Amino acid sequence: MVERADSGRTPTATGEGTTGEGAAASRLPPLPARGRVLAVLAVLTGGLLAFHGAVPNSPGHLGSLLEAFLPWLGVVVVLLLVLALLRRSATALLALLLPVAVWTYLFGGLLGSGAQAGARGLVVVQHNVSDENADPAGTARTLAGAGPDLIALEELVPAALPEYEKALAPDYPFHAVRGTVGLWSKYPLSGTRLVDIRPDGIEAGWNRGLRTVARTPHGDVAAYVAHLPSVRIRTSGLASSLRDESAALLGRALAAEKTEKVVLMGDLNGTVEDRGLSPLTSRLNVAERGFAFSFPASFPMARIDQVMARSATVDAIRTLSSTGSDHLPVAARISLASSA
Repeated sequence: MVERADSGRTPTATGEGTTGEGAAASRLPPLPARGRVLAVLAVLTGGLLAFHGAVPNSPGHLGSLLEAFLPWLGVVVVLLLVLALLRRSATALLALLLPVAVWTYLFGGLLGSGAQAGARGLVVVQHNVSDENADPAGTARTLAGAGPDLIALEELVPAALPEYEKALAPDYPFHAVRGTVGLWSKYPLSGTRLVDIRPDGIEAGWNRGLRTVARTPHGDVAAYVAHLPSVRIRTSGLASSLRDESAALLGRALAAEKTEKVVLMGDLNGTVEDRGLSPLTSRLNVAERGFAFSFPASFPMARIDQVMARSATVDAIRTLSSTGSDHLPVAARISLASSA
């Protein structure tokens, strides 16, 4: 009876009566469950940053929509970092190294002011002045105050054009206007012509592109001013087909340009990461420093006002003070390559 009682005895809390393997298993630390969800989100964010080009553009131009706000994924990274610290999760913090590294690779170079333009440099200003701007003269003074060599304007309406001409004439005696876009210059202009970037289905008279040649002290520069069609964010995605078609037409015009040095200024209604602008970004250099978010002026979320160049470097780009427009002006420093 005693032996029977001993053999049926239940294990004690200290593990008495358990097998050796069971005791060892019970002492193993649990897998680090804390922060697993944050770690997965960090990896997904890093993947979107690194492989945004793989996101399909159909349906709804989702790839372009992501790329329009791609730098803002950095805010997601910061939020995940804060949550990981609050959770004290080493797993999440380790996973966050991926999106931090990718974001830094893509956008870290834009931080800082960059080097000053050299002797062979130009300063240009780009601004969609808005067809509802109630203060054209004040807008012109703000733009001229940055001391640029060239000023590119879009949404010029006939009623406001004389005010821009009068306000800018003292410092910018040369200018060219085609349709609703124009360029003011300190240097003589020649060979001005309309650039047809009108998509199919848009009525005749829609003239939003020009090309001219500025005779700068550093040689001739072909200056293009363009205003691509607007895009709209809808429940179905990004409506950007007309913008993309217009960008392709402008890209073909730039490819055919014979002048070596080219500067493109315009409201392109897209960021330089947006694949819809690849006909331009594949041919021209973009800004090396500065985020310069320009739209909307009340709370800038993206830079859709661009300065790009060929046989030249856009050293840095920045925003200027707000005007009567829904866009902020941007100013860029450009270093021109030496002629062969």
